[in-house]
Amino acid sequence: MTQNIDQRLQSHNKGQVQSTKAFQPWELLYTEQYETRTLAREREKYLKSAAGRRWRKNNLGM
Repeated sequence: MTQNIDQRLQSHNKGQVQSTKAFQPWELLYTEQYETRTLAREREKYLKSAAGRRWRKNNLGM
């Protein structure tokens, strides 16, 4: 989660994020915005679940 998606993508592509460093370069495919951090976190948890992975595969081709 971030409020500045461009800055976040840049930090991933510069290798500043250890967990994503080996998989550069990153490309932004999809974003969503939420009113609260709590709602955003709930959606993030769903997208990382088995059901969320199926949704990503069916809707985003991931």
